[in-house]
Order: sequence, then C-alpha cells, then structure tokens
Amino acid sequence: MSRRRQGAAVGSFAIGAACSALAAALLRSRPPGGAGRWTRNNHAGRPVTLFEGPAYTAGAVAGALAGGAGASAAVAGLGAAAFGALDDLVDGGARKGLRGHLTAACSGEVTTGTIKVLGLSTTGLLSARMIDRSRGSTGAVATLVGGAVIAGSANIANLLDLRPGRALKVVLLLAAPIAAGAGRSDLDAASLTATATAGGAAGAAIGALAGDLRGRSMLGDTGANSAGALLGTALVARAGLRGRLLALAVVTAVTLASEKVSFTKVIESTPGLRELDALGRPSWSSPTASQK
Repeated sequence: MSRRRQGAAVGSFAIGAACSALAAALLRSRPPGGAGRWTRNNHAGRPVTLFEGPAYTAGAVAGALAGGAGASAAVAGLGAAAFGALDDLVDGGARKGLRGHLTAACSGEVTTGTIKVLGLSTTGLLSARMIDRSRGSTGAVATLVGGAVIAGSANIANLLDLRPGRALKVVLLLAAPIAAGAGRSDLDAASLTATATAGGAAGAAIGALAGDLRGRSMLGDTGANSAGALLGTALVARAGLRGRLLALAVVTAVTLASEKVSFTKVIESTPGLRELDALGRPSWSSPTASQK
C-alpha cells in the first residue's frame, strides 16, 4: 500500500471515529424533536436511542471525504441513511422484510419499506456510476451490478442489526481487507475512494461501538443502511465486473436466506460465531432473550 493510501486509511479512520462520537454527544445534548422521538425498545425490551444512526453516518461520511473519497461515498452513505430514517421515524406499518414490502407493492400498497428499496437502488446506482466515471469505465453492466451490490449491502447490514454490536463488528471485520486490497493503481481515484470509504466506515464503527455493545444506543435503519452502503461502495470501487458479480451473488444469497432462516439462531448455534457475537456484550443480553 502506498503512503498516500496509508495516510487516507489512517486519516479517514481517525476522523470517522472522532466525528461519530462528537455527533452522538451533540444529538444527545440537543435531541431534534425531543429524546422520546428517538427512543425505542431493543430485543430485550430495554430502551435505547437511535441517535447512533445519524451520528454514525455523519462520522463515516466525514471520514471518507477527509481521506480523499469521491462524492460517491457521500451519495451512498447519506442517501442510505435518509431512506433508512423513513423506517426509523415514520414507519408504522406491519409489513416486514423485503418480501413483505414487495408483496405490498404488488398489491398497490406503498410502504416506507418500498420507498426505501427504490431509494437505495437509486442512490446505489448513482454511486456506482460516479465510481465508474472516475475509473474511466462506462460499462453499463458493471455499473448496474455495482449499484445492486451497494443497495443489497445496505439491506444486509440492516438485517444484522439485531443484537448489540453485531452489525458494527461485521463492519470492522470487512472494512480492513477492503481498505488494504489491491487496486489497479494505489494512486487512482477509485482505489483511494475504496480505502477512505472503508476507513471512514470502520472509524465511525469504533466511535459508536461502546454505546451499542452496552445497549444504550443502536444503529437503527438509518445507521445500518448507511454502514452497509458505504462498505458496498468501497467494495465496488475496488472490484471489476467479475468481482462485482461475485459480490452480488453473495448479497443475493444472503438476502434470500434471510427470508427463510434466522441469522440470530444460526449465530447462536455456531461455535466461534456465538462467542464473537457476544464479545463485549452485557450479561443481560443473553441467547435466550426474545427475538427482535
């Protein structure tokens, strides 16, 4: 990795962590609309705040841009957060899951989930287009696949945000190899975008992790969608068509599996995953707690 990319990774990580923590403190001190609007009960029935979501997004995007990421990171991260906020602050419907929202759409019912699917698809495609223009690539197929990867990644991160710290741990585990991966050139715009975006996403995750693990705050759809979209953006900036197709296959398989199986049950029944998932979590958050 070149010195420029090393500097981008370190800088985006540090700024992401600092800005995430600062944004959370500001939101807690002056909650828009009152603290009650942002309070929900988690899987164990305990009250948590959703301030973590917008604070995470602010930190991750600030870190990415400071590290030299292109506008694609801001479009993906902020766009996903905005559409995720619909479910956090507006949604009152009973439709759940991708299948539920698509079924509703087919019957003529427009849910916030349906709007979010369309919104994530649009911002994902726009972000992929920006990346490909910076690489000098105009391949429509590669751009379409890239947009689908970004949108699908946003959804998967949200599916993982069911227990304290789970989604943030996945962000940290995936961000490092994406940031350090080889690109066509350590100095090209897309490679720098991948490194800075992954670094910002990881830094913001560190900034939010303590409160999330202790069950004081949660990403919600706002933060989880943003985190997934940013990781997807970093991956798309790093990969060519073949890599994107492989990523899309994985994203599609995981999304379809989520409609049939509980990720929480799989994790809690798998040695290694169970211990990693519970690491740092308070004693009240046990495998026997009710499902979210």
